[in-house]
This record gives sequence, structure tokens and C-alpha cells, in this order.
Amino acid sequence: MPAYDESRLTVIDHPLVQHKLAILRNKKTSTKDFRELVTELSIFEGYEALRDLPLEDVEVETPLEVTTGKKIAGKKIAVIPILRAGLGMVDGILTLVPSARVGHVGLERDHETHLPRTYYCKFPPSVADRTCLVVDPMLATGGSLIEAIKLLRKAGVKDIRALTLVSCPEGVKAVLDSDPDVRLFTCTIDRELNDHAYILPGLGDAGDRVYGTK
Repeated sequence: MPAYDESRLTVIDHPLVQHKLAILRNKKTSTKDFRELVTELSIFEGYEALRDLPLEDVEVETPLEVTTGKKIAGKKIAVIPILRAGLGMVDGILTLVPSARVGHVGLERDHETHLPRTYYCKFPPSVADRTCLVVDPMLATGGSLIEAIKLLRKAGVKDIRALTLVSCPEGVKAVLDSDPDVRLFTCTIDRELNDHAYILPGLGDAGDRVYGTK
């Protein structure tokens, strides 16, 4: 197994995550159920990825008295899905952070070279001042995620957290090696890539399964 910086990797292995992931993998799972599971798993991941957001005191008047509560201290969040499969994870993150801004990165994988090509990129205003969650269900070779991270760094973003549902050792190493500060969250690290750069055992093409196009 390739060696990588495990201090920047979080595997969310909660029992509910493992249960939902098993259903997600099943080739008989319907498009509707697959899409809903992607959203649910994204909520679990977003919860962990945002665990360290700073807090500040706020005065709250309950029906009985005034007390001190907590609120998030000025952190601004942006969700950056990698098109098209990453769109399936956006609603889960917005369930947690409804005020988050959404940007988009369009990348196509050349099926011969397996390298990404950018065909669309648009970020929210002041993206450099935001914590950016880059979302894509599958981390295979890592090419698309690495390219998206580079685009965000070029835009001045300092805090980048990558969220994937299914990863493989090769992709994890490639992403963590490509950027010394990016943090990676995933629900599982599968065995390997096959000769066509698909994850084994994986779950097939996430985009096709989210949108029912195959």
C-alpha cells in the first residue's frame, strides 16, 4: 500500500456510514436510492470536515433566562463540486450549512490518458477568504481532485478540505503528495485501481449512478 501523510486523512467509519456505503455499492440499488444515499453520506462527511470550526460566545434569551450560547465565529464556507458527480454531494453539505456559497469546477477525464481537462470553472466572490470543501464521490487516480485544488490555490484559497465517498490508496497518496496542506475526508479506502483506472471493489461510475445515465 502506498505511504502517505495519515495526519491529513480522516476515514469516517461510523457504523451508519458503513451500512449506507454497503447499500450504495450494490448494483441493484435504484437511482433514487443511490442519490439519497450520496446526500446522506455527504452529511456525515460534512459534519466531520467542519468539526474544528471556531466558536464564539453569544447571548441568548431563553423563555426562562438569559444564557450564553455558542455560534460559529465568522468562518465562511464554500462548496466546490467537481462536475458532474460532485453535484450529488452538494445538497448534503447545504443541509448542514445552508448559507454556504457554491462554486463549480468542470473536469473531464480523458479515457485514454486518464488525465483531467478543465472545461468550466467559477468560484463564489471572496473565495480566498472561505473554507472550501471540494466534493467528488470517487477518488481514483486523483487527477481531477488535484486539478481542482490547484485552481483553488491559484484563486488564493488557504483552507481546502477534500471530501470523497470512496477512495483508493493510489488516489489518496497522489492528492496528499500534491499539496502539503490539503486535508482529505473519505468513507472508505478501497483495495486498488484496475487497468481502466476504476476503483475496486468500488461502486461503478458515480455520475452515471447518480443521474441514471447508464
